[in-house]
Amino acid sequence: MYIYEIRVLVKNKGESGIFSLIIKLMASPRNDRFNKDDAKLAKYAKALSHPARIVILRQLSSLNTYSFSEISGEIPLADSTVSQHIHELKKAGLILDRYDPPKIRYSINSKNWRTARRNFKEFMKTSPGKAGENL
Repeated sequence: MYIYEIRVLVKNKGESGIFSLIIKLMASPRNDRFNKDDAKLAKYAKALSHPARIVILRQLSSLNTYSFSEISGEIPLADSTVSQHIHELKKAGLILDRYDPPKIRYSINSKNWRTARRNFKEFMKTSPGKAGENL
């Protein structure tokens, strides 16, 4: 855990002063401590954890590329929210973007999509065991 102290000078009418704000930040998870395939699977699962992202991927799978306006026109969310979902899919490596003036075109990253499918398929072969049957 990292601790930062920020000192802020405040000036109000007739008043001035300094106050401290202490921020505690948790270190990000260290994926290098885990199996490479497990870390990738977790990254893909996180990217797929919202229905809007599933809709985006379904759209992209039906055609080669889509522009942002074509994607956002099919999703009942604000453009800024759709943009954030696209960002998460890009961060996970599931989609690619290409600048095609005046638009940006999006498509599925076929290589990473195949990797994600393989990793999910292998994971789903894992038996849950008998522990959950007694609940």
